[in-house]
This record gives sequence, C-alpha cells and structure tokens, in this order.
Amino acid sequence: MQPSAPAPAPRYDERLTAPPLWWAIAALLGLSGGLVTAPLGVLPMLISVVAVGLLAGGLISSYGSARIRVVAGSLVAGDARIPLTALGEPEVLEAEEARAWRSYKADPRAFMLLRSYVPTAVRIEVTDPEDPTPYVYVSTRDPKALAAALTA
Repeated sequence: MQPSAPAPAPRYDERLTAPPLWWAIAALLGLSGGLVTAPLGVLPMLISVVAVGLLAGGLISSYGSARIRVVAGSLVAGDARIPLTALGEPEVLEAEEARAWRSYKADPRAFMLLRSYVPTAVRIEVTDPEDPTPYVYVSTRDPKALAAALTA
C-alpha cells in the first residue's frame, strides 16, 4: 500500500482571535455570576463563577476562532471554500476603506468574514458568472500578505 501524498502546505494561514479585553470581560462576567449567587452560599457562588466564566469564554472562543487560509488552490475563509479560479484581483483595504466596505458600500449579496476588532481587510471580486456573490470581504491583520498569497 502506497502512503498518501502529504497535503500541500498553506501559502497563507491566519486565525482571527478575540482581543485580550474580551477575555477580561469574560472573567468579569464570571465574577458577576458569582456575586449574584453569593447569598446562596460559597459552593453555589463558586459553581456560578466557573459556569458563567466557562460559558462566556466558550462564546468568545467560538466567535474569535475564524481561520483564513490559502491552500490547494482555494481561499478558505471560515466555513467557505472558494476556488482561486473563481476570484479576481484582491484589493488591500486599509482601516478607513475597510470600514466603508463593511458599512455603506457593502453589498448584501457579498460573502463577508469580518471581525470588528480587525481594522484592515481584503476585498476580492468574484469572477464566476454562475455565482451571484459580487465579492468576498475578509478581515485580516496582514492584508498585503493575504493578497500576495492569492495572486501567487
């Protein structure tokens, strides 16, 4: 039996993690949960601190775990896998232009993987005539590197 070929290494790989302030807020929510149940005793208070803290941390982790990759001829942004052949030239968006494209310039048909805590982004036209999506908007901390990986 022949060993399978190793998967190609990604040309670009980024995980959009939540900022540290959000984790501090999760800890404060845990403490708040403990304060609410403090009149019931020490054990319910400790259980509440842990439960509320874990719940808030889980929600932040799931929201902040968006991943962007360029691998095997595709752009993988969150749950979407888009072949590079269906995409046009990437446009690097600095903070001000990125804000415009995620607000008043936004098209409701566009695919957008955006995180408000990441100020820069890349916008890529969708060139596939069968696809009604006009463009893909992806928040990224390194838009130039992502654009370079998409055009390489």
